[in-house]
Amino acid sequence: AGGVGGPRNHRCRALSIALMCPRAPIDSAMVSLRLYKTGTADEKRDEAKLATALRVAGASLATLKQERCYMVALEDGAPALSAGDASKLRWLVAETFEQDKTSCSPGLAAPAASDAHTMLLEVGPRLTFATAWSSNAVAICQSAGLRSVARVEMSRRYLISTAEPLTPALRAAVSAALHDRMTEQVYPEPLQSFSSEAPAAAATRTIPLMAEGRAALERLDKEMGLGFDEADLDYYTNLFVDKLGRDPTDVECFDMAQSNSEHSRHWFFGGKMVIDGVEQPQTLFKMVKETLKGDKVVDNSVIAFHDNSSAITGFGVSPLRPSSATGPSEYKQTAELSHLLLTAETHNFPTGVAPFPGAETGTGGRLRDTHATGRGSLVGAGVSAYCTGNLRI
Repeated sequence: AGGVGGPRNHRCRALSIALMCPRAPIDSAMVSLRLYKTGTADEKRDEAKLATALRVAGASLATLKQERCYMVALEDGAPALSAGDASKLRWLVAETFEQDKTSCSPGLAAPAASDAHTMLLEVGPRLTFATAWSSNAVAICQSAGLRSVARVEMSRRYLISTAEPLTPALRAAVSAALHDRMTEQVYPEPLQSFSSEAPAAAATRTIPLMAEGRAALERLDKEMGLGFDEADLDYYTNLFVDKLGRDPTDVECFDMAQSNSEHSRHWFFGGKMVIDGVEQPQTLFKMVKETLKGDKVVDNSVIAFHDNSSAITGFGVSPLRPSSATGPSEYKQTAELSHLLLTAETHNFPTGVAPFPGAETGTGGRLRDTHATGRGSLVGAGVSAYCTGNLRI
């Protein structure tokens, strides 16, 4: 949909020519190319968040302009992109129909030092990891023939003006409102490299269970937020003190908190169920699996309780498929048996704490589970419902 045109302005044309010139091999950590795009879908949301944050801080927003910056790094030792490849990359970033909103030069400039009411803020992902977005972007570039692209990250650039002078406190409020400090960071200067010096790993600690008993584990639980309940504390204390006869390390305790969680092991669903002092003959999981018994059910169930989702017998379909999966090819009608899949995500979405990330976790989990079932599946539709208690705000 839409052709791949040449550069639309002299700056991009000059960049394409410069990229063709011989130069030293490129380090994959170095940002070798930047593209800028205006008109993002998040503008209204960001403006509302910032206006609210400033109002709480006793200030008001005058204007907000923003753009995205796409930073590209190439493989170690790769030559610079040719003019054709640079144009192809720009076309991908522009998303076909918005070529006029994409440029090779920034549209926002830092304000003059004397302007106390305006600031330029750039935020992007932390440098200690490559984002999932980057993995997808690189895969698209590779499929488009841009084999030397190693990493693509996206930052957001804001030019903010306020009615009041921007004090250090107001600048901090602006920064906090416009980025997630857990996964993102502020870039004081345009990023030159993705390399980052990771902090040195902390030394492993031994938890003195043999000398202090359960109290030592309780203290670590509060310190590291392990989420151990009473049964966990008793069980692990008994395991190390009475059975293994040694102290655990903090790494072991952290690992047990993750791998032995209800989410991973389903202890509650798979454990013994005692009602009014009487142990029941079946666990909750066994009760659920009981519905699979019977000849008709067995014949109709293709996958049950041994994959990411379950599937029932489907029917014959005649989809159009590419005749080749490794390159451009014509579509041909095929005859296939397509089974039906329905999955439910069991996450307790943290919608009251982090609404958008919580919703992404649930929706992403459902999509991932279906895609990973059998030899793979295609998502047809999804329904979401989120509930939260009284937030008292």
